[in-house]
Amino acid sequence: MSAPNWSEMTRIFGRIGLLSFGGPAAQIALMHRELVEERPWLDEDSYLRALSLCMLLPGPEAMQLATYAGWRMRGVAGGLLAGLLFVVPGAIVIAVLALGYAYFGQLPLVQAAFLGIKAAVIVVVFQALSKVAGKALHGVQGWALALLSFLALFVFGLPFPLIILAAGLWGMIAARGTASPVSNNAHTPARAVHSLRTIAIWGGLWAAPLAALWALDDQFLLQLGLFFSKLAVVTFGGAYAVLAYMTQTVVQDFGWITTGQMIDALGLAETTPGPLILVTEFVALLAGFAQTGVTGAITAGLLALWVTFTPCFLWIFLAGPYLEQISAQPRLAGALRAITAAVVGVIANLSVWFALHVLFDQVHGSAALALPIPEWSSFNGLAATFTIAAAVLMLGLKRGFVLSMTLLALAALVFALL
Repeated sequence: MSAPNWSEMTRIFGRIGLLSFGGPAAQIALMHRELVEERPWLDEDSYLRALSLCMLLPGPEAMQLATYAGWRMRGVAGGLLAGLLFVVPGAIVIAVLALGYAYFGQLPLVQAAFLGIKAAVIVVVFQALSKVAGKALHGVQGWALALLSFLALFVFGLPFPLIILAAGLWGMIAARGTASPVSNNAHTPARAVHSLRTIAIWGGLWAAPLAALWALDDQFLLQLGLFFSKLAVVTFGGAYAVLAYMTQTVVQDFGWITTGQMIDALGLAETTPGPLILVTEFVALLAGFAQTGVTGAITAGLLALWVTFTPCFLWIFLAGPYLEQISAQPRLAGALRAITAAVVGVIANLSVWFALHVLFDQVHGSAALALPIPEWSSFNGLAATFTIAAAVLMLGLKRGFVLSMTLLALAALVFALL
């Protein structure tokens, strides 16, 4: 199939950006449905290889997957379009909510409405997980790697990069035969000069505002920009992997916000479209508002967005051209297949984690293990009711995600008002 035109890409990636609720598991599921199942823009193997690559890179994997898909179809301009459409809708919503929060405090009606959205997300993630598992897991080895990945994360809390590295090494050692053939529309492997040019352009764009702030001697914004730049490099495995470090730094070390504000920031970021790492924008907006009001909030929020997401374009435009070349090497292809199987376990872990935190108001860790244990007395009957309703709408009546999500959000809002 020829590459989609710009109008089609804008419509579909805009739709993905507006509907990307529920964190990476739901976002990966949504993109699979839109880009693989409903239109032949990516084949199954290309999608899974791209997902494995994005899991290896620092930063929000779902946003990088969207960027890769756009780049694969329309080059750098397509990658920019897809990546920006994935981030901008959520960033606008976060900005509005953060400023409202700064002026009025908590926004209970907003959070109440999003309870219905979360219920729909639980079901759509379940649907996608079953589809991806069925297509990505081949044989006993694939299922075993997925199960071990899930247990390592969910029960033992092992570092995400360690799990992906172990899966890749196992796949490389166990690889036999020849790799899958490179698709006909594969990009020519990038030459070293192209890679250096990519690093220079995108690294320069990343560093430009930091250099300007250093020249202007704006210590607050420079400190904020450097901190979120550091987060952009160490966020392997998504935002959850660095939340504890981020909370400790912004609350205890810098004193930008309070612990309560950080909890609210995470809660609102979880219930808006776009990557969860948009919590950095929320934190920056609150910190900037405390410094110089609305102007400071907007400046700090834009800076946080820039240093968080510019590196994502760098990683994809740098690594993307080599993906097909890697896939043509038997042992490297074996490593990617093993990582893909492990990624299924990662998605399962995120799915269960998300469902537990929706259905229970209190979830704590085990004394000996990382296993999340719900406080049974905190069971949220209303959330469970909405989840059952979502299952009836989407699985039983075969209604779409958008319609189901809208109906459940309205029901949750009406219930809260009553």
